[in-house]
Amino acid sequence: MAVAALPAGEYRYELRRGGELIAIEEETLAAWFIRGVRRTADGLNRHEVEARLDTGGFISALALRYSRGPFKRSASYQAADDLLRGHLIAAGGREELSCKLGRMREVDADLILCKALIIAHVRARGQARWIGRVAAIYPNTLVAASPKQTYQRRDETGRRWIFEPRMGDAEELELDEAGRIARRRARDGVETTLVSFIPADPG
Repeated sequence: MAVAALPAGEYRYELRRGGELIAIEEETLAAWFIRGVRRTADGLNRHEVEARLDTGGFISALALRYSRGPFKRSASYQAADDLLRGHLIAAGGREELSCKLGRMREVDADLILCKALIIAHVRARGQARWIGRVAAIYPNTLVAASPKQTYQRRDETGRRWIFEPRMGDAEELELDEAGRIARRRARDGVETTLVSFIPADPG
């Protein structure tokens, strides 16, 4: 089974800087949801996301949790009309949040699969370059904003892409033959590599 041209299954990524393991990201993609957890190698930081997908493979609702030692916060969001609305719970308080959805209604909860889905949508439209607003949720705060981002193909095979989360900040993304992000090189020197993939049971 494939979702938005991506293989469904279990993904495992390693994040390294200078060869040193700094975090593990484990994700699951199924027909109607994404689930992912990124935890630092020392076990102190943890970012969890559960996202529901609509029939087009776009994120329509999310539940997120972030913890750093004893500090914890959680948030949930729902896409409705032209807004991503939700609330944040932290330190015993609750805060209502919202941000604008872009024209293509893309959402990035700071998981590799979110970026892979956006690229899959861009490729499905036959575009080599896309600039648009993305409802981006920042992992440390779980607050959403809608910056303009750029995805640009760098070769004729469609396997090499440049991702610009903001002006002047570029990352390199490499896809494998199935459209999965196999490697990500960020400007801060962190390299994220797909180390294993277990396909979903077709039954």
